[in-house]
Amino acid sequence: MKILVACEFSGVVRDSFIEKGHEAISCDILPTEQEGPHIQGDVTKHLQDKWDMIIAHPPCTYLCNSGVRHLSTDPSRWDRLKEACLFFNLFLLSTCPRICVENPIPHKYAVQHLATGNYTQIVQPWMFGHPEKKATCLWLKGLPKLVETDNVKEVMKTLPAARQSRIHYMAPGPERSKKRSVTYSGLAKAMAQQWG
Repeated sequence: MKILVACEFSGVVRDSFIEKGHEAISCDILPTEQEGPHIQGDVTKHLQDKWDMIIAHPPCTYLCNSGVRHLSTDPSRWDRLKEACLFFNLFLLSTCPRICVENPIPHKYAVQHLATGNYTQIVQPWMFGHPEKKATCLWLKGLPKLVETDNVKEVMKTLPAARQSRIHYMAPGPERSKKRSVTYSGLAKAMAQQWG
């Protein structure tokens, strides 16, 4: 299959599909961190290309629950929220036969602007071999729900809270948002195994 992995600079999802023999290409405004097929630039210019599957990771800054409190303190975020929803909807409404759009749990104002507010599934890293919590919503079209591959929830529960929620407790810094956006390798491998 020919697969576009949109808004991915890490190459984690792209490389998982390549390992399964697919033609996967990542696209992001940032350069790829792992050598491999990558388009550095505006993904919207490539959405109408012929793809068998699109897996998209649009920015969540203005959509996710963790950022909703800033709407009351910074009025400019309302316009950014609407722009973020329009971008998100480009993937949801794509004519590609198989689509996965991934994001954290959205707040209620984002849901009102999404083409389909209801996500299909929530997955956690501990379902795929990572003893951590980070609820990730998947909006799926033409794809089945993911089935967990390596449930390590009981192991995770023995760890300190800061380790269980490592992403949440990550220290502020210039690389924080990039590090928080990288897909867990176990989840990427499950996508490639089950959807590839």
